[in-house]
Amino acid sequence: MKDQRAAAVQMISGPDVAGNLATAGRLIATAAAQGAQLVVLPEYFPLIGASDADRLAARERVGEGPIQDFLAATARRHGIWLVGGSIPTDADDSAKLRNTCLVFDAAGRQVARYDKIHLFGFARGEERYDEAATIEPGSVPVAFDSPWGRVALGICYDLRFPELFRTLAQLPTPFDLLVLPAAFTDTTGRAHWELLLRARAVENQCYVVASAQGGQHPNGRVTHGNSMVIDPWGDILARLDKGEGVAVAELSATRLAEVRSSLPALQHRKLTN
Repeated sequence: MKDQRAAAVQMISGPDVAGNLATAGRLIATAAAQGAQLVVLPEYFPLIGASDADRLAARERVGEGPIQDFLAATARRHGIWLVGGSIPTDADDSAKLRNTCLVFDAAGRQVARYDKIHLFGFARGEERYDEAATIEPGSVPVAFDSPWGRVALGICYDLRFPELFRTLAQLPTPFDLLVLPAAFTDTTGRAHWELLLRARAVENQCYVVASAQGGQHPNGRVTHGNSMVIDPWGDILARLDKGEGVAVAELSATRLAEVRSSLPALQHRKLTN
């Protein structure tokens, strides 16, 4: 790993794609002005609160579409690596969509794709979610190489499944950074968000950049926010509670090496299959 400056972007997206893209562009520019070389957007940054029909209508084929054009052009304009949160893409089932995270390099080239594997389900009182009703799950864990080291991808509910990331943390090339776009509900977020993020950082001895939706959306939904950057010891380096903004921090190669050398837990693993 090499030193870098990374940013988690926090939004409160609504159903207007054009408005959300404008907000994302403004916040990305803010992060880049603060020296961020890697910027991470939240889950469903271009569209939250729309009807199922509207979300299906917003699907893009991977490799083309206005949302992807925006991501590529924005990465290229600022000369940054941009993790595009997640966007709705075409699924094999025409009645569903994929929840897809795309990564663009500083030249605006797509360099990685991850389709969310674990689909959120929750029911308590009147608060209910069933992503499997409209989303087709992915099946392949994804990590990619960047100029600063190896990066693992996850989306929101994936955070609860440590085995996903352990499959990517195999020696001799464990990942150095986990990025996690999310739209955690406030109910589950208050209980588990920070706990799970810090656990993933500690057990994988990696940095974590978690970019969240954070506030009350136009449809009344409340997301937890608390976008943050966490170091391999589990210390929180930057954090944003609620509202739009960016959380920016330095990721240190020296710090990562110190943690892994003083407590070589990755080398001590026994059950690796």
